Amino acid sequence: MPNPLLADWSGPFALPPFAEITDADFAPAFEAALSEARRNIAAIAADPAPPSFANTIEAMEQAEGLLDRVSGVFYNLSGADSTPEREALMRDLAPKMAGFSSEVTMNRPLFQRIDTLWQRRAELGLTAEQARVLELYHKMFLRAGAALNDADAQRMAAIKERLAVLSTAFSQNLLADERSWFRPLSEADLEGLPDFVVAAAREAGRERGQEGPVLTLNRSLIVPFLQFSPKRELREVAYEAWVARGANGGETDNRANAAEILALREERAHLLGFANFAEFKLDDEMAKTPAQVRDLLMRVWAPARRKAEEDAATLTGMMHADGVNGDLEAWDWRYYSEKRRVAEFDFDESLLKPYLSLEAMIGAAFDTAHRLFGLEFRALEGPFYHPDVRGWEVTRNGRHVAVFLGDYFARGSKRSGAWCSAMRSQRKLGGETSAIVVNVCNFTKGDPALLSYDDARTLFHEFGHALHQMLSNVTYQFISGTSVARDFVELPSQLYEHWLEVPEVLQKHARHWQTGAPMPQDLLDKLLAAQTYDQGFATVEYVASALVDLDFHDGPAPRDPMARQAEILAVIGMPHAIRMRHATPHFSHVFSGDGYSSGYYSYMWSEVMDADAFEAFQERGDAFDPETAAKLERYILSAGGSRPADELWLDFRGKKPGVEALLKGRGLLETA
Repeated sequence: MPNPLLADWSGPFALPPFAEITDADFAPAFEAALSEARRNIAAIAADPAPPSFANTIEAMEQAEGLLDRVSGVFYNLSGADSTPEREALMRDLAPKMAGFSSEVTMNRPLFQRIDTLWQRRAELGLTAEQARVLELYHKMFLRAGAALNDADAQRMAAIKERLAVLSTAFSQNLLADERSWFRPLSEADLEGLPDFVVAAAREAGRERGQEGPVLTLNRSLIVPFLQFSPKRELREVAYEAWVARGANGGETDNRANAAEILALREERAHLLGFANFAEFKLDDEMAKTPAQVRDLLMRVWAPARRKAEEDAATLTGMMHADGVNGDLEAWDWRYYSEKRRVAEFDFDESLLKPYLSLEAMIGAAFDTAHRLFGLEFRALEGPFYHPDVRGWEVTRNGRHVAVFLGDYFARGSKRSGAWCSAMRSQRKLGGETSAIVVNVCNFTKGDPALLSYDDARTLFHEFGHALHQMLSNVTYQFISGTSVARDFVELPSQLYEHWLEVPEVLQKHARHWQTGAPMPQDLLDKLLAAQTYDQGFATVEYVASALVDLDFHDGPAPRDPMARQAEILAVIGMPHAIRMRHATPHFSHVFSGDGYSSGYYSYMWSEVMDADAFEAFQERGDAFDPETAAKLERYILSAGGSRPADELWLDFRGKKPGVEALLKGRGLLETA
C-alpha cells in the first residue's frame, strides 16, 4: 500500500488524509523526503548556470516541499496527540533534522551563489518582496555559520545536533511529568469547589481511567482549584506538584538539560563572534540589544512589584483574619485574591462561566473576524487527526481563504499550554497555496465545555495568531504568516484579545448555555471593571520569568541555572508569595527550542504595540472601524515578513509606541 504521506493529497482542500496515516508511515516518509530535499539542494548548488534569483532562491523555496509537508503533519501531531512511537521518532529525528539543516546552510557552493546574488542585488531588478527574501536568506546562512572555517563549521553543526536532542528531551520530560501526576480527590476534598471545578475533576478522572474525580496538572483545572479550594494543605500539595514539573529527579529531570543547553548556546554565539547568546539572538529582533529589553522590563517591573506588595499585604490580612498565621505563600495567593475580588467587585468568576461556553466563544472569535475582515466560517466534516478536532473552511466573498482546525480539549497525549501552528503555509510561488492552520488549547472537556475568562482570552489570543497565518498574502513561504521577528509575532495575537473586552461582543455572544439569555448587564459591568484586578501578581510572575531568561543568556552561561535563578530573583526583589510563571525546569518557551530563548520578553514588547494598536480603533470611536481594520490587514496581518517589523508598524500606526498604554492597560500607570 502506498505511503499516504508521500501520495498526492487529492481530498478537499488538499488536507492530509488523516484516517489513512499510521505511525509506521512517518519514518519512511521522512527518509524519502530528506533524500529528495538533499538531491534538490545538491542540484541547486551544482547548477552550472550563473546564479539568479530564480535558479537559486526560488529553487530553494521549492526544494523541501515534500519535507515541509511530512513535517507539517508529524510535528503538529507530536505536540497535540503524542504516542510512544511518535516520541521515539522525535528523538531519532532531532539530530537528523538538525544535521540536514547544517548541511544546507554550510554548503559552501550554495552559499557562494547566495552571496553572489547579495553582492549584485542592486542590478538584479528584484521586486521589493524578492529583495527582502534574498536579504533574509543571506542573513540566515551567515547566522547559521556559513562563513565559518571548516573546524568551526563542524563544531557548529555538532552543537546544533546536540541542542536538538536536548530540546526534544526537555519537552518530552515535561510531558511525562504532566502526564504521570494526578491526585485522587475524595468527596471531602471537593468541599467549597464550584460545580464547574468538580465537573472538571470528574472528567479528568474519567480521562485518566479513575473511578472518581482527580486533580491533574492541566492549567484549566489546577488554577481554579487553587482559586476556590479552602483546604490549604491540599492547595500546597497541588501547587508544589505543578511547579515541580521537570525537577522531580530521575530520568525526567530537566535541570541538567537546561544547564547544557545554556552552555552550548553561549558557545554557538562565540563561534559567530557575539559576546553572548542574547547579543546574537536579539541582533535579529526589533529590540536589537539586551539593554533595550532590560530597560523595558525594568520600567514595568518597578510599578508591578509595588502593586503586588500592596496586594500581598491585603491578602495576608485576609488570611490572618481566617485564623491562619504566618506568611502568605504562593498556594494562598489565588485563593485569597479570588475572595478579595468577590468582596471588592462583587464579582464571582464562577457565575461567569455559564455565559462563556466554548461554542459561544468560538462564535465570538469568528464573528469578530467577520466584522473586521469579512471572513466567514463553514464547518467541515472530518476525520481529522483526533476525534476532538474540528475544522472550518474560511472564505471571503465566496472565495476560499484557508482551512482552520481547532483542537481545544486537554488530554494526556497533548503537551501543556496553547499554541498556533500551520500544517501548510500560504504562498503563491508554484501556484496559489492556502494555509491550513491549527489552534491547540488545553481546556477542560465538559457537556458543555465552559471556559473561564482567562480561557476565553487564550482562545482569542491563539485565533489572532491564526489570522496572521490565514490572511497572509505573499509570494514566498519563507516570509509567510508568522515568519516575522519574534518580538513582533505576538502583536496580532495580543491585539485580538482586546475584542473580547468590547462590550458589544460580550453582549452578543456571552449567553447562558442553557437559557440563551445574555450576560446580565451588572455582571458584564463587574467583569469589565475587574479587568485590571490582580495585575500586580500577573505582571510580576511574567516579568520575573522574562528577566531570568534574559540574564541566563546575557553573559556567561550559568553552570547551575537553579542557583542563578535564585540569585536573579533575590536581586530584583521577587515578592515572597509569587513565583515565576515558568521556572527553569519547565520553561518550555526557552528550553524546548530556540524560539523564545532570550526572547520571552517578546510578549511584553508586543504588548506595548498591541495596546497602542487598539487605541487606533478607539481613536476612531469604533472597535470595528473599517478603515483601521483594512490598514491592520494590509500592513500587519497580510504582510508576513515582507518588510522589517518596525517599518510595517510605522505604516500602520504612524508613530512609535510608548510604554504608557501598556501600563494603563494593566492598571499600573498610577503606580509608575
